[in-house]
Amino acid sequence: MSTDVRLHIPSTVSIGRRRIIIELKQFFRDKNSALWNFAFPVILLVIFGSVFSGQQIGPDITFSRYFVAGMIASGVLYTSFQNLAIAIPLEREDGTLKRLRGTPMPKVSYFIGKIGTVFVAYIAQVTILITVGILFYGIKLPSTALQWFTFFWASVLGLVACTLLGIAFSVVPKTGRGASAVVSPIVLVLQFTSGVFFVFSQLPHWMQVFASFFPLKWLAQAMRSVFLPEAAAALEPSGSWELGMCALMLFIWVIIGLVLSIAVFRWTPRGSN
Repeated sequence: MSTDVRLHIPSTVSIGRRRIIIELKQFFRDKNSALWNFAFPVILLVIFGSVFSGQQIGPDITFSRYFVAGMIASGVLYTSFQNLAIAIPLEREDGTLKRLRGTPMPKVSYFIGKIGTVFVAYIAQVTILITVGILFYGIKLPSTALQWFTFFWASVLGLVACTLLGIAFSVVPKTGRGASAVVSPIVLVLQFTSGVFFVFSQLPHWMQVFASFFPLKWLAQAMRSVFLPEAAAALEPSGSWELGMCALMLFIWVIIGLVLSIAVFRWTPRGSN
């Protein structure tokens, strides 16, 4: 009698799904980091929303509403790019990634774990931001299927792109402790130039051109189309939301992020074996 023995080899995706669970446990176990991740965008929202409360930038459009849409886009950047570009160097420095390299887990499975964790954190964060926006700043939930669809694809493309870019950029800081000093200024510059803290069309032209090369500008523009009235499109430099261009640019950054993350990601610090 012959016995059919089959060796089960987990796929890259199945390993990635298991990695998501592990990453989530680690994320929420560090309560201070998780709390700050959710609280920081809300703090900025309250500060800027209070300072510019009641300031009109268009018919039935207050700056507070404009800013909430930008902060939702910034929430993507905080949760994915900034968080990972700071956390991964720390994991690399304390030997966590070196131990993972000794397992059969491929890079892509590790990336899936990070992307899944970012998605869960973003859902929690955007729920908080929208709730605060509705209660205090006159934000309204999307009223059409098209707006909900735009919110979905913009969130997905933005999260995947910024997560992969965060993974790729994590090789830049030389030490885990110095990562925040390298990453935070970049995030701040992108916010100032991408129409988060100011009305985008009122920024200098060179600044608009600079921002158009990066995903936050297109993500913030797509989010404004979701949470602002249609008349607000007149505030954009082109006079329209350019949703097709928003989707295209975010997709291009997904591809760029994937290529860079696979090419440059390291399990160990530079100069080590």
